[in-house]
Amino acid sequence: MTVIEETDTSVAEIGTLIRGARQNKGLTQSQLAERLNTSQSAIARIEQGSQNLSVELLTRINRALEADLLSIGAPRASHLRVTGGQQLSGTITVKSSKNGAVALLCASLLNQGRTRLRGVARIVEVDRIVDVLRSIGVKVTWSADGHDLDIVPPAHLDLDAMDADAAKRTRSIIMFLGPLLNRNPDFELPYAGGCDLGTRTVEPHMIALRPFGLEVVATSGAYHATVAPDRPQDIKVVLTERGDTVTENAIMAAARHPGVTTIRNASSNYMVQDLCFYLDLLGVRIDGVGTTTLTVHGLADIDSDVDYALAEDPIEAMSLLTAGIVTHSEITVARVPIEFMEIELATLAEMGLRYVLSEEYPAANGRTRLVDVTVKPSELRAPIDKIHPMPFPGLNIDNLPFFAVIAACASGHTLIHDWVYDNRAIHLSVLTRLGADVRLLDPHRLDINGPTHWSGAEVSCPPALRPAVVILLAMLAAKGTSVLRGVDIIARGYEQLQERLIELGAQIETFRD
Repeated sequence: MTVIEETDTSVAEIGTLIRGARQNKGLTQSQLAERLNTSQSAIARIEQGSQNLSVELLTRINRALEADLLSIGAPRASHLRVTGGQQLSGTITVKSSKNGAVALLCASLLNQGRTRLRGVARIVEVDRIVDVLRSIGVKVTWSADGHDLDIVPPAHLDLDAMDADAAKRTRSIIMFLGPLLNRNPDFELPYAGGCDLGTRTVEPHMIALRPFGLEVVATSGAYHATVAPDRPQDIKVVLTERGDTVTENAIMAAARHPGVTTIRNASSNYMVQDLCFYLDLLGVRIDGVGTTTLTVHGLADIDSDVDYALAEDPIEAMSLLTAGIVTHSEITVARVPIEFMEIELATLAEMGLRYVLSEEYPAANGRTRLVDVTVKPSELRAPIDKIHPMPFPGLNIDNLPFFAVIAACASGHTLIHDWVYDNRAIHLSVLTRLGADVRLLDPHRLDINGPTHWSGAEVSCPPALRPAVVILLAMLAAKGTSVLRGVDIIARGYEQLQERLIELGAQIETFRD
């Protein structure tokens, strides 16, 4: 019997695919087990990625779910066939934050006790970090329903055994620096990867962490880190860049520093607040959460069993709202973290979008404010001023790409200024393939003239997460049939996006060559 143990698709990723296909069919684990003549616990182990799979079992699972979950042999890229011009309807719920999950997975290394993260999105980026954690000795276990993660670090991490392949495929590995510098006097991390968005220096991270004694030398394919033993009890950090991951790295370094750390020019974005709320449960007091000055009262040792429910993702919320806007549909997006969407909604209101907000209610973490947003078909107009991102509480940098496809639906000229990334505006210019009038003024600025008479086309998926989703959303608006090729990057940040859009009435088919 041939067993799949080492393939380009990990056993954990296969488990995620099986779980998603099962849920899409409306089956429980017990019902799938009955079809396969096995036990519910066996299905749970498969979906958790803790059981190797034979070719014969994979074939039976494919047949039971009427799905092509994994081709045996050379991996084949996934593509989407979209029949656009359909109005959507119904309610769709925002899932938890990708960026919040990644930060908390890294932060779990600060705790010697058990961390239970509730409501974790099953996305590739999470799976990669989980693979890295498991490779260095951390016990990571998915709950039977696949929603929660239990994380228990060992007394000593085996950093030499780190899964370099998984680490290199995510830029989030750079966020191991903060948690590790208080555990290891010297260690190595692989070079950080992630989306193709141009040059993104790691120097801001170095500036944030040098006050804690960290020095990093780039060697062949890795960062070699050393930590000086002596440091002052009270540390002051001034960030030269108000970056989210930079701030998180500084916070995680401060959490295990037995003194008081003041961090100025800190990001107060959603994933940073999620991290602070989690550390509060661990006993780390942080003053100034939600502001640009944080005071962290660190602890030399942290050993607590805690449960934390991740907050909802404002970037996914914007993605889903955009789906309704560009298809001229009335849909309700539930569980929107309104504190991190107010500028976006205000900008959309200036463009003529009609929408209704529910009363506010608390997220499962008891801290984040949520609303349900119902968007209505609207005649949009270009804004008077350019649309550009700013650090929170400004318009989120990851939400900016969605305004490109929205602007293409509005009457008049819109200037989109993406000053952060070198290449992302270039990726967004691909909207011209679907009929949009988009002029690339320079690597950071787009002039978009609408309204667009969208038409179907075949497009290769951009090598960046948000532009890839923007192209997919434009295809929902385009009459006729479109094909988006090589869509695997979308799974990096979204859980079952196309299946959830189908539930709203979108016509999307997944296929492989």
